[in-house]
Amino acid sequence: MHYKHLTLLIAAAYPVLTHAQEQTQSEVLIKAQRQNYRSISATGATKTDALLADLPQSVRVLTADLLKDNGVTSLNNALDLTSGIARQSNLGGLWDSYAMRGFTGDPNFGSDYMVNGFSSSRGYNGLRDTASTQSIEILKGPSSALYGRGEPGGTVNIMTKKPRFKPAYDVDLTLASHQTYRIAADLTGPVSETIAYRINAAAEQGNSYRDTISSKRSFVSPSLVWLIGERTTLSYELEASEQKTPFDRGVLAVNGKLGLIPNSRFLGEPGDGPMTVKSLGHQVFVQHDFNQQWSLQSGLSYRDSALSGYSTEANNLLADGRTLRRQRRYRDFSATDKSARVELVGKFDTAGIKHHVLLGVDTYQFDDSRVQLRRNPSATNAYAIDIYNPVYGKTADPLTLSINTLENQRAQGFYLQDQLDLGAQWKALLGLRSDHYDQTLTNYRASVASSQSLSATSPRAGLVYQPVKGISLYANVAKGFRPNSGISISNTAFPAEESRSYEVGLKFDTPDNKTSATLALYRIKKSNVLTTNPANTDFSIAAGEVGSKGLELDVAGDIANDLRLSAAYAYTDATVTKGDNTIITGSRFPNVAKHSANLILSQLFNIGTARASVGAGINYVGERLGDVAVSSNFMLPAYTTVKLMSSYSPSKATRVSLNVDNLFNKRYYASSYSQLWVAPGTERSVSLTLHQQF
Repeated sequence: MHYKHLTLLIAAAYPVLTHAQEQTQSEVLIKAQRQNYRSISATGATKTDALLADLPQSVRVLTADLLKDNGVTSLNNALDLTSGIARQSNLGGLWDSYAMRGFTGDPNFGSDYMVNGFSSSRGYNGLRDTASTQSIEILKGPSSALYGRGEPGGTVNIMTKKPRFKPAYDVDLTLASHQTYRIAADLTGPVSETIAYRINAAAEQGNSYRDTISSKRSFVSPSLVWLIGERTTLSYELEASEQKTPFDRGVLAVNGKLGLIPNSRFLGEPGDGPMTVKSLGHQVFVQHDFNQQWSLQSGLSYRDSALSGYSTEANNLLADGRTLRRQRRYRDFSATDKSARVELVGKFDTAGIKHHVLLGVDTYQFDDSRVQLRRNPSATNAYAIDIYNPVYGKTADPLTLSINTLENQRAQGFYLQDQLDLGAQWKALLGLRSDHYDQTLTNYRASVASSQSLSATSPRAGLVYQPVKGISLYANVAKGFRPNSGISISNTAFPAEESRSYEVGLKFDTPDNKTSATLALYRIKKSNVLTTNPANTDFSIAAGEVGSKGLELDVAGDIANDLRLSAAYAYTDATVTKGDNTIITGSRFPNVAKHSANLILSQLFNIGTARASVGAGINYVGERLGDVAVSSNFMLPAYTTVKLMSSYSPSKATRVSLNVDNLFNKRYYASSYSQLWVAPGTERSVSLTLHQQF
């Protein structure tokens, strides 16, 4: 963990704090400043304060209460609660990987997500902890008109907890199955009349249902807000995370058949030790309100990340059906991601039409260094393992250099959006963005370099019709792009992905605004999509054109007195629409089920003066393709899991919760890369958490 950076943070902040404490402010001014800060901290991925019902797109917000009720502590578990998101191969458990409406993103990194509107997944950032998460916003459909590069399936934005001027101190202690322990803290309060702080931290360690596997994770995020004047706010957030866990490709299917070995079986080498993933990020935000109609919002983001360690991975199964030949690798990857943006937000009227405009510019610089050593199986199979009777402790031949690359990305963008109130029942949204992108790739092993420059224009348009209060009908069309990272096996850069998306939908809110629902129909096409090169899995290839069409339904809220509902269903038809010799036309996307659904019900009630809750959830994922290879018919079976949730609060300050995941201990497979690399789902697990406020 980068604890030395916390010391530097405190030292750097001390002069500011001292100066602030010397200031004197009137009570009226302080109240105005605090109210101003609350308003700006509510602005999320949409970049404006527009109501979700007025936006021509499907948006789902996972609230802090929903995450708490479900015992969610990681991003991947949170995303299971919404429609149209499917788990993908996660590089041996080292990062979050998912597909939204069938689209996964860059195979060289984990899937895209943002933190406070800044990309925070470029690089090697490990599994995202939710210790500092206030809410998770899921914007379905392309957002390239706002954010530039991105997936047409949608965008995930994590809103972090902000400092508050009212003191609050919360601690969570968790004991879970497999000797897993977790402690999390959330501390906030004033430093002075105009400065507040917040510290979120978590540490977790434990074993696993997987043989010989244990892990350690830590996360800390201190933040400050300074109300400089009546109309100006400065805030700073730091995030430092570290995880240590063995590289684990999971189990394998023997000649296409799963279940012949237990899901607990580890086929790597315990002696490889853990892979270490570290990430250190900084974010600075400044907002200034010129008046009630116009404001300026800006931000800077800087993130260093690294991944290193040894791994032993399945290579191929011999004809005897039990001898698994294995390869060994050493990875030393590191990245630096710098971003900045400035945005002008305003409101004005013309000819009876109200305009809500956003004008912005942004830029980022991303540098990615990769060094990999590798040893393929020898002819003697001395490093092989018996999958039915594994004996660990074997030694591979010395590793040789297989990858030594440096990629530099530079991009600038300009964007404009106008949300128009055309009348009492009609609203429109128009957006346009222009991007310029430069990419340089150096392959030191081959002593070659390549570069390319790209430009893209990303328009979008949407229309909303609200015939009665609580109902919104919408339609939108958008164009998007995404530069591809990495180099081909021939040491050339890839062309950027291009996409087009069409969507119509209906939104419904009950009169009391306690329950909302969204139904969406969409169709997306995308070209220049990368997939792994079967000739050498260290490289990717462009697989032609892919498409996705489907239906999604999300419902959330209080449907009766103290009865909470969260439900989601998705039909996703994601296939290759124009393939090549590697990916055949008509083949389905790996790990994307045609049908998936989840339902959670939670009832709150009183026991004397205490407050309690009980709830249950069910999650269904349909059959999915489990291999990216040519003409593969390897399928992952459908599965259904059940969870139970309960809590007891004898007072407002104390809460005890007991959750059981995979209640019936269902054997299932969460995702797969190939028949040799299949990630099994977790066995039944029980967690007991004590939440205490001070």
